Amino acid sequence: MTPNTSDAEANLYLYNPSHVLPAVFAALVGASLFLHIYQNYRYRFWRVTFFICWGGTLFTVGWILRCISSYQPGNLNIYIASTVFIYIGPPVYSAAAYNLIGRLMNYLPMHAVLNPNRVLIFFVYVGAAVEAITVVGAAKTASAGSDLNEYKAGGTLIAAGLVLQAVVECCVIGIVTTVHARCSRARMLSPNVRRICITLYGTSTLVLLRCIFRAVEAFEMFGNLGCRENCGPTLSNEWYLYAFELGPMLLFTWWLNLMHPGRYLPRQKLRYLCPDGRTERMGPGWIDRRSRWKTFADPLDLKGVFKGAPSHERFWLRQDEWPVCKDGSFAMGTATNTRAAPEDEKHPTPLSSHLSPHV
Repeated sequence: MTPNTSDAEANLYLYNPSHVLPAVFAALVGASLFLHIYQNYRYRFWRVTFFICWGGTLFTVGWILRCISSYQPGNLNIYIASTVFIYIGPPVYSAAAYNLIGRLMNYLPMHAVLNPNRVLIFFVYVGAAVEAITVVGAAKTASAGSDLNEYKAGGTLIAAGLVLQAVVECCVIGIVTTVHARCSRARMLSPNVRRICITLYGTSTLVLLRCIFRAVEAFEMFGNLGCRENCGPTLSNEWYLYAFELGPMLLFTWWLNLMHPGRYLPRQKLRYLCPDGRTERMGPGWIDRRSRWKTFADPLDLKGVFKGAPSHERFWLRQDEWPVCKDGSFAMGTATNTRAAPEDEKHPTPLSSHLSPHV
């Protein structure tokens, strides 16, 4: 929908923005946010899924501001704020998936692709770079006005952030696929592991879909610098924003509500699944014999892989050293995070004297 000519100068949008849709979808995103908060309290899973709540807060604020902006389409400050918050919500949502991968590999240490305790650090640093680039780009684009150089600079930053996030999501899918395949070959693909893998495939695909939409939008920006009418379908029609930006991320957050990882993985990262695919034990956690700086420099332990001698301890091969969890098994669907933790989980078995001081 194209704005009336008389309103064009007072309208920062390339269409007459809807008043109803931002309010409706802000309510849906907000409802999902409150359900996440409830489930995190219920399953005591804050350490793993905190970023879902943080991303939900940012995204909800963005759509509330979008609703306010629709009534004041010429207000530059509100327009910039709504644009920035809507742009930065998805990268924060993605951080929740990165954290979940780390917990999945703590649960399946024998199939971990890299140090599970470095997954969040590595991907969150990359995610922070994506978010910083996106925020600066969105702010520049929204505030550019008639300054075509500023507009182009903002679009370039947004495009760079989108490419980086797409690459990260492809890496995430690759890691999940590797863990999934290893579990399948070892006959350890229990129902809870399968559900988590499917969830991660789905959420990463939704983020990629959103990245593709934003990339198409960025190309249209470059092809129509300074345009105010007939600027291309994604720029001139509001429904594209709801279908390909809001839609995928709304599905993302509700998917993680329906398949909340707190139902399928233990909250204690020392708890792992034994090679029999049924029993769970409280182990010592991931033990890397390398120094801390080496694990940061080479999180995949490529040097050890090429030498045929990985630098981590294979503690799961010494099963008799670690106590069996007495409250059931997440793999068998008999354990839950909602109960009070037994004494053996509150006080894990002391680590053996051979553990590295760099753990």
